[in-house]
This record gives sequence, C-alpha cells and structure tokens, in this order.
Amino acid sequence: MTRSLGFEKIANRIVPVLSWLLITLPLWLSPFHPAVASYFIIGFNIYFFYKSMITAFYAVISYKKILLNSRVNYSKKLMKIKESLTLNHFVIIPNYKEPIHKLESTISSITNSDYPSKKIFLVLAFEKREAESTEKARILKNKFQNQFKMIITTFHPDQPDEEPGKASNQTYAARIVEKLVDERNIDPRKTLITICDADSHLPKNYFSYLSFIFLKDKERLYHFYWAPVLLYNNFWQLPVFVRIQATLSSILRLAFLSQGDNLIQISTYSTNLWFLKQINFWDVDIIPEDWHVFFQAFFKFGQKVRTIPLFTIINSDAVYSGNIFKTLVNRYEQEKRWAWGVSDVGYFFDQFLKTPKINLWIKIKKLIFLVETHLLWPVSFFVLTLSASIPPLINPFFKNTVLGFLLPKISAFILTLTSSFLILYLYLDIRVREKVKIKTPLTSLPMLFIQWYLLPLVSFFFSSLPALDSHTRILLGKKIKYQVTEKV
Repeated sequence: MTRSLGFEKIANRIVPVLSWLLITLPLWLSPFHPAVASYFIIGFNIYFFYKSMITAFYAVISYKKILLNSRVNYSKKLMKIKESLTLNHFVIIPNYKEPIHKLESTISSITNSDYPSKKIFLVLAFEKREAESTEKARILKNKFQNQFKMIITTFHPDQPDEEPGKASNQTYAARIVEKLVDERNIDPRKTLITICDADSHLPKNYFSYLSFIFLKDKERLYHFYWAPVLLYNNFWQLPVFVRIQATLSSILRLAFLSQGDNLIQISTYSTNLWFLKQINFWDVDIIPEDWHVFFQAFFKFGQKVRTIPLFTIINSDAVYSGNIFKTLVNRYEQEKRWAWGVSDVGYFFDQFLKTPKINLWIKIKKLIFLVETHLLWPVSFFVLTLSASIPPLINPFFKNTVLGFLLPKISAFILTLTSSFLILYLYLDIRVREKVKIKTPLTSLPMLFIQWYLLPLVSFFFSSLPALDSHTRILLGKKIKYQVTEKV
C-alpha cells in the first residue's frame, strides 16, 4: 500500500503537539480557568490510578497463566500432530556490533530447546558496515554448524533509501530466506520466522509451544506470536536507576500479554513467511519496527490481524555499558529510540483514510490505543508530580478557594493509593525472576524496597524526558539515528 510521506510528517506532529499542550496546560490555563485546570489534574490522577490497577490485574493473570503453561509438555503434544513434521523454523538474529559472547549465549538458548535445533534454520543477520562481521560469522558458524539444519549469514549493505537499523536488516535477511524457501520448494505458509534480538534467551519450550499454538490456530496466516521479553538477564549487574526501569518495563510487558486485542508484539516475536511476503516485509525507512509491521499487516488484512500471546518468558538484557555514567546515557538513548514509535501515528492516520473497507470502529479503537500509549509516555510525570502545585501558585485568588486548597492534597492522596500497587509489582518481580533462575538474596530485599523512593527521578530522566525529547525532535523536523544499545 502506498504511503503519503508528506501527510505522514504533518500527522506525526499531532501527538507531540498534544504532549506539550497537556504538560503546559496548568501554566496557560490557571490564570483564566484554574478550576478547569484542577479538574483536569484530578481526572488525570484518577485515570493513572485506574491504569496502574489494570496493569496489576493483568500482570497477575499473565503470571498465573505462565505458571500453568510451564506444566504443559508442548513437545509431547506436538508429536501427536502429523502436520508438525511439515513446519520449518527460521530464526533471524539481526545484530550490529554485538559482543560475540552475547550472540553465543543467545544461540545456545536455541540449541537448548526441547524442539530439535537440527530442524531449525539459523539466520545471522549482520550489517556489512561492521568491520568485524565476517570474522564473527566465521566463528559462530564453526561453533554451531552441527547443531542446526543450516546456518545462513547475511550482510546488509547500506542503501540510500533505507534507515540503517533493525527493520532494514531484517527485510534484507528475510528476502534471502524467501529465495532459499523458493529454491527448496518449501511452503511459506508452513514456514515460521522468529525475529530474535541478539540478547534474547528463548525459553526451552518456545519452539514447541509456538508450533503447537500455530497449528491449532485457525487464522494462523494472519497472526503474530509473542512471549513477554523481560529484562532480567543481567539484573544484579545494573545500577539501581536502570534496575528500577528494568523492573517496571518487565511488569508492564507481563501485564500487556493478557490485554487481548490491544496486544502488539515487541522486540522478539514470530510469524509466518507468507504473511511477511504479503506486506512486503518490514518498511525499510523506519526505526521502531515491531508495532509498525503490525500496522502494515492490519491495513492490508484488517481486524483478523492479531498478536497471539505465548505464556512463557523470553529473558533479555537491560542496558549495561560497564560503568554507571555510560549506562545511564545509553538507557536514555534507548528510551528515546523506543519513544520514536510515536511516528507510527502519522503512518496510521495516512493509512486510516485509504482503507474504507476495514471496520471504522476497529480502526478508531486501535488509533486511540496508539495515541494514548505515546501521549501518556512524556506527559505522565509532569502532570502527576508538578501540576497540582501550579494553579494555586499562579492564581493567588484560586488558592483561597476550597478547590485551590484541596487540589494538592487530593492529588497526593490519589498518588499514594497508586503507589500501593508497587508492593504487588515488587512481589511479581521477585517471583517472575525466580522462573528464569535470577534469585533474590535476602540481604537484597531491603534495597529492593528502598529503591522505589527513586522512582520519580527514574520516571523523569529515563521515561518522560527522553520521550519528550523524541516528540520535540519530530515537531522540529529533526531525525534521530538508530543506535544499538550497548550491553556488555
């Protein structure tokens, strides 16, 4: 489907403009309508409480389903399905300047699967501009060549019409897979493609679970499959600020797994080759690719496109660069890159107008969800922590009213109620880490409680501020470059 890049650029500015309007709303509205500003602040606090409660609810559901599914022997179940013998698995690992020990660790997790790795095609998708890529490819092929059906190495060249990064690299690698599949007369409808980040450790049951769910899925040709990618691999190495962020991100992803039609894959996921061919693979001129490819498929096939949850755990690394300052800088840059996904809003608006055959209400619901996600990201910290003190401060007359007096107290009370969910988050964090064999020493428990006093700082510097940075760059027409997050 064609894209109107000019219209996209204009539409991309809608959410960044809204972000700045909401952040500054107490400043420009309080002199004239302080009560309206106050009701907005109270309403936002209540809404945030509701979102926190929903997150806690769905995180518990996901955790229970993960426990339940961990007892299911999908490998044994798969043996009873004759069609499973016709499946082909390709695992694409896009990477650039990744330490070779990280790649070895990720590949080893695949060989430890309860699904025979000798039936899996491994695709190591390097960037041609990386000087060490050829040597890395040689070392990895020599080490693992007898453990896979085939190891394919690709070297993505820079192209003038492409954005260097994961999307363009994956598309280059997937087209080579497509050619191999055609040469071998393999059915693309029975060819599963798993995109695996270079630091993602796939669980032992991933391929058997995926294969079983795929074969039982009547609409499997139009679905993505995703297990939550939790940031626990290097948990105890992390500086405390990054550890808090890793915990929150992991709990949010856990909760996201059970949210039905709102679920969209992140980072490491699977789908079938036929599906990817129908949407011409990943757009090569974008940076965040996981949600974008979902919307590519949605505007091609409509509401039958879904992401199906896999209730198991993919364990990955949080940002760690060896020293605290460099780690914090890289964490900021990673969040800024993730927040650049707000550029999907412009794409969505553009395709929205070109797809009258897709149910209007379904499109509106997905648009609301997309806008809400990217709007809350930069706005939440400012409204929750600073806004309640502004109307009484700016408008002295309002300060003497009942609402002006109560506003900071009401806001503080709602935030205190909201913070109570952190206890549940902490409990889930400990229990989920146990599932991936990251234990919590008793001596570390006090610090796990105390660290949450740093949450306002973490939310500002590693969530709201980098997201606002991305939004502002879009407003000013300044692009960002894809930067690989360093994880030593």
